[in-house]
Amino acid sequence: MRKFKIPSPPSSTTKSIRFPNTVIREVEEAIQGTDCTFNAFVVEAVRVALENLREED
Repeated sequence: MRKFKIPSPPSSTTKSIRFPNTVIREVEEAIQGTDCTFNAFVVEAVRVALENLREED
């Protein structure tokens, strides 16, 4: 059996960015009724976009 270790959160930096109101509404609609936060949605979307860009090269 694997020994339990208390996880440490990944390092992060706060960035303040502006979103068009329409994008905010669309994201909020997409995550409504889920456990996903706005922040988690945006982070995952950026990760996927970066991966797609790498695949295009």
